[in-house]
Amino acid sequence: MRAPVAVLMSLLILLMPAAARSADDAWTQAQAKFLWQHDVWLKLGHYKAGAWPGTWASDADDARFFLDERGHEDPRAELEATLAAFAAPAELGDAHAQCRFVARLHWLRTELELPELPQPDCAEYREFRALVQATRVVLVFPSYYLNSPSSMFGHTLLRLDRGAADGGSEYLSFAVNFGALVDADDNGLFYAFKGLAGGYSGQFEVDHYYKKIQEYNRSENRDIWEYPLNLNEEETERLIRHLWELRQINFAYYFFDENCSYRVLELLEVARPGVDLTSGFPLTAIPIDTVRAVQRAGMVDDKSFRPAQGTVLKQRIDALPENLRATVVELGEAPQRLDDADLQTMPATDRARLIEAAYRYLRYSQDKTARDPDIARRSYQLLQALQQQAAALPPDTALANPGTSPDLSHGSRRLAIGAWSEENQEYLSLGLRMSLHSLEENRNGFPMGAQINLGNFDLRIDQDGDVDLNRLDIVDIVSLSPRDRFFKPLSWAVTTGIERQWTAGSEHRVAHVNGGAGVSRTPWSGSLAYALATARLEYNHGFADPLQPAAGLRAGWLQDLGPVTMHWGVGAERFANGQTRLRAELRHNLRLSRQQALHLEVLWRDQQPEDTLAIGVRYQHYY
Repeated sequence: MRAPVAVLMSLLILLMPAAARSADDAWTQAQAKFLWQHDVWLKLGHYKAGAWPGTWASDADDARFFLDERGHEDPRAELEATLAAFAAPAELGDAHAQCRFVARLHWLRTELELPELPQPDCAEYREFRALVQATRVVLVFPSYYLNSPSSMFGHTLLRLDRGAADGGSEYLSFAVNFGALVDADDNGLFYAFKGLAGGYSGQFEVDHYYKKIQEYNRSENRDIWEYPLNLNEEETERLIRHLWELRQINFAYYFFDENCSYRVLELLEVARPGVDLTSGFPLTAIPIDTVRAVQRAGMVDDKSFRPAQGTVLKQRIDALPENLRATVVELGEAPQRLDDADLQTMPATDRARLIEAAYRYLRYSQDKTARDPDIARRSYQLLQALQQQAAALPPDTALANPGTSPDLSHGSRRLAIGAWSEENQEYLSLGLRMSLHSLEENRNGFPMGAQINLGNFDLRIDQDGDVDLNRLDIVDIVSLSPRDRFFKPLSWAVTTGIERQWTAGSEHRVAHVNGGAGVSRTPWSGSLAYALATARLEYNHGFADPLQPAAGLRAGWLQDLGPVTMHWGVGAERFANGQTRLRAELRHNLRLSRQQALHLEVLWRDQQPEDTLAIGVRYQHYY
């Protein structure tokens, strides 16, 4: 009886549609190779290992990304469903799995024999590929922007270049960006909270790079660093195929880990199988750290600098003699002054530089406002004059040396050990800061006057060996952008956390929230003076009524002397209960190397009727 059964089975197999037989054969091959465990398959599905061995969960938070209802957490079921869907009738067209998951299809063809699949017409994908072509991929880092919670740590995206040989242009290249889908009605505080808590979804977008230049270089006045990658042709194609699969697919978005930079690393892992870029970021993915991870993986060939419009303007103004700088504004307001005798007899080089600076200043002033016909007319007059003086302009060498690139800055995290003396008490301190930079620290790769400290823990170990919390800065951000006649930013600061304060003769651990706004100036190169009006809300058990608001002032001087940075500061606060606090502090930071420093701190506080003095020194290691 076995022979007839075998013959019947053979006849049934022969009568099955070829596509179905092909799908079954492919699944048999895939099972033999345990293909769902392959690293490439897991990367294509954005799977991460679960809490229990053998469990998985995809970062893609969108049912449209999966062909099996269990696909989000079962790479095996998703692989089986994918092979079956590839054998569906070709009449499905753009909705066919072969059209939707082109990267999966291409990889599975390299691993399995798939000779008899239908041939759907993938018109939308063909249009996408005809539009997005690339011979080179560039990793892009727009620098730190403290006026936006989502960009204060910088940002990363990719640029897809066609290349000069193909007649391409960087302005016509495509940018690959991952960002949060933000509600336009959310204010900054609500935006920050939702970003921290994962309240937003994020998506990839592919758009023209010139729009990013306008956004970062002009609207936000951020310098851009570009890092060409050494992806070969097949790796570049693999990246673009996967981008198509990710169009309009939602991912969970978190500011500190599953953010723009982390998703860019995932894309690069798909492009170059076998490279591990994401495992080093289990808690946070600071953008500049992800740039360093790509460098360590040997994927970066070079780097270039694209200065912000404000950076170029500042360098043009600095190149002018001091007595001509005020004329820049005057000339922008009244281009007819070019006919004045003093400007007519000016040396040709100075005159050309002055006209260029005035033109750039006028354009910079116009960028963030609605188009003004009068400003447009004046800009055109200056541009005409500049064209006539072009031969007198010296070679443009100022931007050839933009300073230290952000990837060469000190590490984002910091470990510290210190020794302190305060009120006849000696103790040791152990500190850990999750990110990123303080005013006094080595500012190579950072803008002067920028401070971004998040997750700064400091423990105290007294002479008896007891360990206690000394300080916790949840958020400590300072933006001291200097003002002058050309640039008029607002300086501000916000801090929240837990610290120790002397009150009524004893030390108390207090919770606080502080904010302030004011102005900063640059008296001379490498220096910064600032003054802020401040407000504080403190919860202190040393007060009869623990919750107290206060108003105050804060001022200081920052001096950069190369390996040494000095910061002098004073402050005063008056609480609603009548209590007054005064303080003066001195902080010196000695750079030992890029990743090491010695920090000296002297802090005097008068909290009436007591005053205290604390002196400490600590060794700081960055990584």
